[in-house]
Amino acid sequence: MDTTPYIEFAQEKLGVTYNNIELLITAFTHRSYVNEHKKTVSVHNERLEFLGDAVLELVVTEYLYSNFEEPEGILTNWRSALVRTESIGAAAAKFGFEPLLRLSRGEKRGSDRAREQILANSFEAVTGSLYLDQGYDAAKKFITKAILATFDEILKTGSWMDPKSHLQEVVQSKEGYTPVYKVLEEVGPDHDKMFTVGVFVNNVLRGQGDGPSKQAGQQKAAEAALQYYNS
Repeated sequence: MDTTPYIEFAQEKLGVTYNNIELLITAFTHRSYVNEHKKTVSVHNERLEFLGDAVLELVVTEYLYSNFEEPEGILTNWRSALVRTESIGAAAAKFGFEPLLRLSRGEKRGSDRAREQILANSFEAVTGSLYLDQGYDAAKKFITKAILATFDEILKTGSWMDPKSHLQEVVQSKEGYTPVYKVLEEVGPDHDKMFTVGVFVNNVLRGQGDGPSKQAGQQKAAEAALQYYNS
């Protein structure tokens, strides 16, 4: 295969020249691609993802511990906001991961949520490959640029808080009401059901979201409502 796009990505986005470019290629290789190309590809990115997850958490934890005197609970919430799927998936998209992903034909047609998860997993895998090939400092530099640089915005918007708790604070402060959540729709069989949930303030719909459980739908609805109040 042509390794040029991966070499260029490493140099332009990661700022390094890989000693073993195959590590980076593996970081972009989804399990589904291996299943579809068994004769030519045998390794996918899940082990690198496992490693990168640990490196990512360590770098973020070290940064928060060294720079803030907040209690453990707040530091934990901040860390969760920085390393959650949405945060690292967005970072992967911003850094141009998508064209380099090696996916099966089926996964290429997957939902937006599935793609976000794949991007997040690849971010962790790339971090793992960078750690193995270039060392801790190189991985830390990448995480600082891709993830820690977003921390001020996370603090400013309050997105580090649980969306439902944050929404309740905002609504009670601005309107004096308590948000009420209602299931608007349920679709799919029992083993694969999708819930659409709306959040209402004084009987006015302020946001809605979908999820595989009512709780997940409520979180998405709260996030949508927060966008309304922050706009």
